[in-house]
Parts: sequence; C-alpha cells; structure tokens
Amino acid sequence: MSQKLNKSELKEFLDSKVTQYNTRDFLDTDPIKIPHTFSKKEDIEISAFLTATIAWGNRKSIINNAQRMMEMLDQEPYNFIMNHQESDLKALEPFVHRTFNGLDFITFINGLQHVYTNHYGLEAVFAKQAEATNLQLAIHYFKRAFFEIDHLPRTQKHISDPLKNSAAKRINMFLRWMVRPGNTGVDFGIWKTLHTKQLSCPLDVHSGNVARKLGLLTRKQNDGKALLELDTNLRKLDSNDPVKYDFALFGLGVFESF
Repeated sequence: MSQKLNKSELKEFLDSKVTQYNTRDFLDTDPIKIPHTFSKKEDIEISAFLTATIAWGNRKSIINNAQRMMEMLDQEPYNFIMNHQESDLKALEPFVHRTFNGLDFITFINGLQHVYTNHYGLEAVFAKQAEATNLQLAIHYFKRAFFEIDHLPRTQKHISDPLKNSAAKRINMFLRWMVRPGNTGVDFGIWKTLHTKQLSCPLDVHSGNVARKLGLLTRKQNDGKALLELDTNLRKLDSNDPVKYDFALFGLGVFESF
C-alpha cells in the first residue's frame, strides 16, 4: 500500500483513522479505561502509570489485573502510596501479572512514594529533563530517579530505558495518556508542562507491522532506532501532534488486521 499512497494521501488516510479510533467507543476494550475511573490528578496519573507498566500480553487480562491493583490500593492509589504502613504492603505480595509480581508491585509503591516526596511528583520528574523534540532522555532520567530507593535488581526491567535502545512502548503510551488533550474523552491532557510535539508513538507489534506496510518504518526490530525512524516520519505528517497516529496504527492493526 505504501507504493500507492503519496504523502498527502497517506496523511488523509491516517487522519481519517485517527478520527475513527480516537473515541470513547473503544474505552471499554482498552487499559486506559482504568485511570478513567478516577478524578483526582494524582490518582489518574498513578493508576495510569501502574496500568501502563503491566500493559503487555492479553488486553483483557491487563485490564483485569490493573483493576485488581486498584482494589489492592483501596481505590485510592495516591492516598495509599503516601500514607501506607509497612504492614499494608504485605497484602500486595500475592499480585502477579506475567513477570511482574508482588515484590515488584511493592517496589513500585515505594518508588512512587519517593517520586512524590522527593521529586515533586510524576509530572515534575518527566518535565525536568524533557528536550524540545522528544522525551526519551526524560524517560531515562525518570527511571534513575524512580530507582534511587532500595530495590531488587529484577524490578528494573519493568521500566524501559530508551538510552539502552528500548522503544519504551509502555512509558510512551503512559505519556500520551497524560499529555494529549482530553477533548475526545480518551486521553487526559492533565500534564501542562509537556507538549504533544514531544511525544513518541508507543511502538509495539501491531503499530510496527502497520507502519511497515504503510512505508513509515523500514527497520525490522521494534527498538529505539525503529522508534526514532517512525517518530521522524510521523512528525512529517503532523509535527505538532505526531503521536495521534498511534490511534490509526493500533486501530488498523488490532481491529482491522491491516
């Protein structure tokens, strides 16, 4: 198909798919529905971060396990993180989603408490090292800040590092949720210190395959180099909001088997 569409035709096609899929109709089948159950800024961003962290594998089990996480945090994630006792953490030990287990969960609670207590919160950490054109360095810095606490080395793998050539799909997805405007009722737009033009596409098997078929990506692996190539091409279509095309690529891949 990439041979048949010139740049303006490709943009028109993808823009129409963004309109089709950037809608509340798809919320029920998407992990983003979890943070939509909250109204307080900190609850939204924490639930979104934890949900995005376990967002790999079967989408139904992602949603179920993210809901279970919120239940274990008494449906008040920020309050739990800031005010829990050591004994409250014991109750989190049975949690498991694929390779993310209860000990990882506890470490994440402690890491989040550290971020809110010593780094002015999630938004502030990402904003501190944000570059004008992307947030990959900011993600690296966030990971460093998050793991300043005592932690098991195994837990580090649950936050990707773009400086190690990771596409960091889950964190880029989380950042899209936080930064893109909430005017369609899907993303939240609650982080005002960052801009949509800094965002990167959450690159996974679905969006990667569709991007290759459309000629937006030539690299075979879904790694940091592939993300840079995809971002560069999406910015040519919309430099102000390149990550909106995540809706098109994902929708085409998951719902249309494009």
